[in-house]
Parts: sequence; structure tokens; C-alpha cells
Amino acid sequence: MVTVIIADDQPLIRQAVRDILGDAGILVVGEVATGRDAVRAVERESPDVVLMDIRMPDLDGIAATAEICAEGAGGRTRVLILTTFEEDEYVVAALRAGASGFIGKGAEPEEIVRAVLTIDRGDSLLSSAATRALIERSLRAADASPRVPDQVLLDALTDREREVMLLVAGGLTNQEIAETLTISPHTAKTHVNRTMMKLGARDRAQLVILAYEWGLVVPGV
Repeated sequence: MVTVIIADDQPLIRQAVRDILGDAGILVVGEVATGRDAVRAVERESPDVVLMDIRMPDLDGIAATAEICAEGAGGRTRVLILTTFEEDEYVVAALRAGASGFIGKGAEPEEIVRAVLTIDRGDSLLSSAATRALIERSLRAADASPRVPDQVLLDALTDREREVMLLVAGGLTNQEIAETLTISPHTAKTHVNRTMMKLGARDRAQLVILAYEWGLVVPGV
């Protein structure tokens, strides 16, 4: 059974999400109202997924996500961000901190259930294309400049892995990468996984963020 902690400072949101997940056979093992309590609950319960609000007292959802996703801190626990449409820059920060996806608070019940199950399988709950659009909007709004890439990490990639990273950042699926490079989907998936491992990326969303942050992909180009 999939286990979940709900972190949101609004009791009505927590109750609604608990009911939705419970009806789908997903076990809610904790409800908390602050980011600090979310970190403590993860340490205590080791849930499969945390549904994390961004704006909470004590410790916000971004900082809590970073602590949970730090190496060894949350184990296999993955974070799904609960967001509103006005929070682009915060969502990007949460993805950078290690979140595996995001979903709007106005999502339909079946979408929330599907999101939790997707995250639990180890997949990202967003397409690379969606991540790319989100990052582009955030960078334009902040007029941000790329940060210096970690050359040691980049040098650890093979030419093919760098190519794959750019294709992922361009929004291509494994199937589309396979067609572009004339390789099998299995080989494409292997390249993606090895690239994530070498760069310390938890999922594809992290690859997209690194490609933009390091200036390997230019917004709007």
C-alpha cells in the first residue's frame, strides 16, 4: 500500500486530500501544518510520498523539500508539490530542491490519485516540456543569468549522454529520443538513467533544470 504524508497549513485542504486518497486505497500516515513538522514526520514514518504545500509557517515547503530530498534524509520518499497558478518561481525552486513534480490544488480527485501513484512509481509528474515552459517563464520573470556549470560533473558525461541531456531538456520522451538518435527505447532510457546518476539528478525534471541553470539551453531558443 502506498503511504502518504500531507503537509498543508489549511485543515480543509488536508481533510479533502485525505478523503480522496483514502477512497483510492492510499494510506495517509500523517498530516502536518508546517514544513518543520513535515520533515519530522518523514523521519518518523518514512512515507512513499509527501504532498507538500509551498507556503507554510515555521519552514516553507521549498526548504522542507530540500531537507527531505537531501542524500539519505528521506530515503525513497518523494515529494509532490501542491501549488497554485501564481507560484511559478516557487515551483521551480521546489523542483530544484528535489521535488518530483507538482499538481494544482484545484485538480480533480482522480488527478490527485494518479499523481501520487505516478510519483510512487519513481516517475516525474510533469513532462520535460512542461518543466521547460515553467523554467522559461521563471527565468524571464527574474531576468536570471545561467550559473557556472559543475565542470567535473559535465566532464563525467559521455558525448552521447550530453546529447541525451539536451534532448530531455528539449522536452523529448524516451521514445522520441530513441527515434532522434536511431537507438532503441531501452537504450535511450539507459542513457537517461546514467546521465541522471552521474549528475545526481533524482529524475528528468532535475536534468531539465540543470540544463537551463548551466546555460546549456537558452530560454526561447
